[in-house]
Amino acid sequence: MLIAGEPSGDILGAELMTSIRRSSPVSVEFLGIGGDRMTAEGLDSLVDMSEIAVMGLREVVPRIPLILRRVAETARNAVAADPHVVVIIDSPDFTHRVAKSIAKQAPHIPIINYVSPQVWAWRQGRAAKMATYLSHVLALLPFEPAFYAEKSTLPCTFVGHPVLERVQLGGGEAFRVRHNIAKDAPVLALLPGSRPNEVKGLIAIFLETARRLRREMPDLVVVLPTVPNVSALVREKLAGESLPLILVEDQAEKFAAFDAADAALAASGTVSLELGLARVPTVIGYRIERLAAFIIRRLAKVESIVLANLVLGRKVIPEYLQEECEPETLARALAPLMTDTPERAEMITALSEMRRRLGDDGGLKPADRAAEVVLSIGLPEQERRAAQLPL
Repeated sequence: MLIAGEPSGDILGAELMTSIRRSSPVSVEFLGIGGDRMTAEGLDSLVDMSEIAVMGLREVVPRIPLILRRVAETARNAVAADPHVVVIIDSPDFTHRVAKSIAKQAPHIPIINYVSPQVWAWRQGRAAKMATYLSHVLALLPFEPAFYAEKSTLPCTFVGHPVLERVQLGGGEAFRVRHNIAKDAPVLALLPGSRPNEVKGLIAIFLETARRLRREMPDLVVVLPTVPNVSALVREKLAGESLPLILVEDQAEKFAAFDAADAALAASGTVSLELGLARVPTVIGYRIERLAAFIIRRLAKVESIVLANLVLGRKVIPEYLQEECEPETLARALAPLMTDTPERAEMITALSEMRRRLGDDGGLKPADRAAEVVLSIGLPEQERRAAQLPL
């Protein structure tokens, strides 16, 4: 049983399903919750994932009754189906509630958490509590196993970050040709987030930042890659926009745009890892609701919210949060990254470390490592031995 709560988890779940099916010595049946990608891999989703893919107080509060009903329904389905293993994928506000309910009703069912919640960033005491209802954590970030070893009895395995499998390098020259961009024209990529509340809060700030840069660079070309679940909202926000802009919705085209870009302005999130792997000099701008920001600032235990910085172990990518996330500041930070400067060269050199730190050792892919752990826990002993998996 796999339970994903948002589009990024749907991608992870689909990749994991493919690897499990390929690695398992016996046929595997999948059930749970997923989106289009997991459905295409053979999952019959119990509920529409869009019902639970919400973030931020304004989106979550009105849906609390529905979300709690879905938690209870999902747990009941798990207990009734009695799967060999449950894998909860990211979205801890939803998936961990389901896991707790399953563990209470059917403690014999092993539950694996694929993508650790950011317990190392705030509310670190959660790590110890997770050991009471989870069997294992599959970590995407290299520093997470050491954290769990210190703070919890919960086993944790670093499997590598799936972004390694997705980022396609190259294609920048062909992208410029397809979109009639001159070879020497500066290109700025804008990435205002993959969730509706992120786009609503950031796109106007990002566009104004680009306008300010264009006053200094009249031939600046702006590219805005987006994802299906917010593409309609992005188009709505761009209606009447006077800034010349190329909207990109295809994932392969997105990575080609990265290769063509001189620099990027992005929301905080996995995209910082994608840009890091593509070695695109980047500035992060991010805003959330004031109350949530106040709470997080009081509880935060890390010096950076940027995943790329945490993986690299130092502040390589500048980040401007809350009141600092405004066009003048962002434009000033981006300007030296758009041309051949020492700042740009230094950032590109630092980002070159990203691939190795994210687990690219030339061996198994992250999804294959994750599948190996899932099968070692979920398969009966005889099948585990046949597949030569650890017991």
